[in-house]
Amino acid sequence: MKPENIDYSLYLVTDRELSRGRTTQQIVEAALRGGITCVQLREKTCSTREFITQALSIKDQLKRHNVPLIINDRVDIAQAVNADGVHLGQSDMPIEMAKVILKDSMIIGISAESLKDAVQAEKDGADYIGVSPIFATPTKTDTSPPLGPEGLREIRKSVKIPLVAIGGLNIKNAGEVIKNGADGVAVVSAIVAADDPEKAARELIKIVQQARRP
Repeated sequence: MKPENIDYSLYLVTDRELSRGRTTQQIVEAALRGGITCVQLREKTCSTREFITQALSIKDQLKRHNVPLIINDRVDIAQAVNADGVHLGQSDMPIEMAKVILKDSMIIGISAESLKDAVQAEKDGADYIGVSPIFATPTKTDTSPPLGPEGLREIRKSVKIPLVAIGGLNIKNAGEVIKNGADGVAVVSAIVAADDPEKAARELIKIVQQARRP
């Protein structure tokens, strides 16, 4: 999938620890019915082989809906399962090395926790930037202080590539980040931990679409 064809509007980041006993496949299937447009598979604790198994298990689901699969952190796994992209944090493989390995075969997203990070990511050739954290979030405790809508707005002024906002986002504040320059909203617990992931996704995509209207 080409970078220009990817819709970042509602970007689901998986987390099995928050899924309340449901499988990643069940969460993804429900969220697809609700309208998610992109999925990042994030597995921080499992083995490489299990990570691959998880990726392959949702790849066909996503393909049927023409929704891209992004792999968190692991360039090797993204390459092994022929994912659509990989998302790299500030402490992961440098983007220039990832580009040498991937040779433009997939999109590369970069996490940015400051204006400086975002500007550098664009300069280095990132296809999109995950701006985080916008608000405080319990799902990631190793992040910088929240940027808030103001910080997002400053990054938007300096960067042209797509921005995906993440960190403490839900139905109450998703519209605000879109109005402040985000191209999409990335959520974890707002869908993964929801009583009804399909309903949660449907409400979120509706809010994103409404926020884009003049």
